Parts: sequence; C-alpha cells; structure tokens
Amino acid sequence: MKNKIIAILLCLTQITFAQNVDFTGYVRNYSGMLAGNGSNDFVILQNTFNLNIEKNMSGSSFKVNPIIYHNDSDSISFNLREAYLDLYFDSFDIRVGKQQIVWGKADGVFITDILSPKDLYEFLLPEFDEIRIGVTGAKLNYYMGGNTLELVWLPVFTPTNLPNSTSIWSPSMSFAMTPTFDYSKQDVKPSLENSELFLKYSALTEAIDFEIMGGYMWDDDPTVFSSIVTNSSGRNLFITPEHKRISLIGGSFSTTLGPFVFRGEGAYYFGKYFNTSDLTVNNGTVEKDYIHYMLGTDFNLLDINFSLQFIQKAVMDYEETIQSNVMFKDQYNNMMTFLARYSILNETLEFELFSYYDFEYDDALIRPRVLYDYSDTINLQIGANIFTGT
Repeated sequence: MKNKIIAILLCLTQITFAQNVDFTGYVRNYSGMLAGNGSNDFVILQNTFNLNIEKNMSGSSFKVNPIIYHNDSDSISFNLREAYLDLYFDSFDIRVGKQQIVWGKADGVFITDILSPKDLYEFLLPEFDEIRIGVTGAKLNYYMGGNTLELVWLPVFTPTNLPNSTSIWSPSMSFAMTPTFDYSKQDVKPSLENSELFLKYSALTEAIDFEIMGGYMWDDDPTVFSSIVTNSSGRNLFITPEHKRISLIGGSFSTTLGPFVFRGEGAYYFGKYFNTSDLTVNNGTVEKDYIHYMLGTDFNLLDINFSLQFIQKAVMDYEETIQSNVMFKDQYNNMMTFLARYSILNETLEFELFSYYDFEYDDALIRPRVLYDYSDTINLQIGANIFTGT
C-alpha cells in the first residue's frame, strides 16, 4: 500500500520595522492531499501566521514568537512557541522563559536532542523547528575559551503532543477487552522535586567537535499501565497512563576527513518502561535500559550534497514478552536516512530528496520537494510525503 501526501507551501516573509525592535515572520498557506487510496481528499488546509519579535539591548535581549494556525474547519489555534529573556555577562549568559533547545548532531532523529518534546499532531510532516515544542525553564551557558558548559533547569514538564483520536496520524491501540481509562496520574505537577535537569559540555577543536551530556527527566511519552479487576460485573480492564522518570548519558561528535564529514551521536537511557503481554507482572510493564545511536557522513559529489545516517536502538536484557510499538519492534531496531540536495540559478531553485527507511518494519517515508525563492520575501515549495509499507 502506498499513500502520498502532496504538500504545497507558500511563504511570505516581511522584514523589520519599528524602533529598535525587529519584527520578522511569515504568512503561509499549506495544503496537503491524501492520494493512493482512491479518495484524493485534502487532509491539510492550513493558513499560518508566524511572528518573531526581537530586541537587543545593552547586556540583554528578548524574543517573543507567537504563531496562529487557521485550519480547514475554520478553527483557529494560538501558540506561543517561544518567549524568553537573555542576560549577558563576561563569561556566561542566562536565558529564562519558554524556549526551544536543540542538542546533538543527528538530522531528523532525536537521540540527545530530547529537551524540547515533539509535536506529533501532524506526525513528522512539519519542519523540525515546528515539531519541537518550547519548554519553560532557565538555561545557563558558561564559556571557557572554545569550550562551553550548559546547564538547563526545567521546572515545568511538557509532554509529547499526540494526534487526536480522529486524526489519520493517531496511533492505534488494541485491547483484549473494552478498557476503562484512568487519567488521574498522567499530569506531572510543576514543583521543585518534579523538575528536569540537563548538563552538557561541548568543545570546539581543530580536529573534532564533540559534546558530552546527561539528563534527569520525565519520559515525554506516558507509560500505559494495565490491570484487570474481577468483580460482580465480570472482568474489567483498567488503563492508567503515567509519565515515569528516566535518565540518560550521551554525546555526539563531528569531524572532517578529506571531502567527508563524519558525525556520530549516542545515548544510554536508564529505566525506560516497556509494555508487555503479561498483565500480571508490574501492570503489564517491564523496566529496561536501552541504547540509541547514530553514525553518519556528509559529502558533495557532482555539486550534489549528500547525507547518510544509520540509526540503531538496542534494548538491554531483552524479554520476549515486550510488546512491539512504533519505536521498538524487537531487541534491535535499525533505520537509515538519506538526503540529497542540489541547487541551481544562484541557489534560488533547490531540489531535495529526504527519506527514512525502517529495516524492521520494512517501511519508509520518502520526501521529495522543490523549493524556489520567487523573490526576497516569497518562497514557494511543492513536494510529497510518500509512505510505503503496511
């Protein structure tokens, strides 16, 4: 089965005005059609207004980024993507407020880039800066020559934003009997003991750039705890989603060898909860560590920029009762990404092909698109998101 999402993107950027305050942003029309299943229905009809308000002052600056979405159903949603204040000192700076934080070297894969959770309302179709959700907290950068120590404190937990139940992107869940859902434990209340902490050391040298990081956080995706209760009405299945603590250590690097750039990124996760087929043990869950890593290379051939990545997840001390899901099908889960990009007409016309391929599920997302800078303020894009597999 092959489904295609045909996306047409129109961006208009308006540049700077007002006294010492920079206003930038865009107005966008984004339309997508579902093809390959005989319906040819428009599943995306969206207008977007994105505004960046920034001001630089002596020793400080601020940024506010509101965004408004108007969907085909005439519903309007408002999102404050970022709103933060920067304070600059001699050897360090502090950022306080709602912000997007990007770590790591991988493209299109979240390994150590886990501080900003994902907005999966439209799966992986939007740009990655729109997939990342801003988090509320404080970030301290301490500079030591070419080295940086970064400390992040997040007192407010922000979970993954999943598609609603009527969306074509909504993950399917099957149960042996009709369940009763208990959401009383799903929320994580903002408090000092519920805070998330992250630390990263990065170094920039002539031979290699590398980062070492660690974090103590909540799992952005809730664990589904199951229990069967037998009473006078019979057997009843209760489902209780709950976010659990998880910690990790990891790092990334990039280096150049001749015409090639080699990149790597990896993390070891401690205490991830997996669902199992045995509901009698720990409410149908088991706690395991797992490794997530990427090795990749970038190079140019015949004026075409190429990028290749191999990604693997490996569950430690694997048990056969662990249930497969979108992220984990087996003990070892392997994936590759491919990117080719070619520009002509003074880089105003760009052809791009990006794809994911999952070895375990034997499916892929293939994303060709053409980008054209019609003018300094208007950008046109047309492309497709082609899903292959079952």
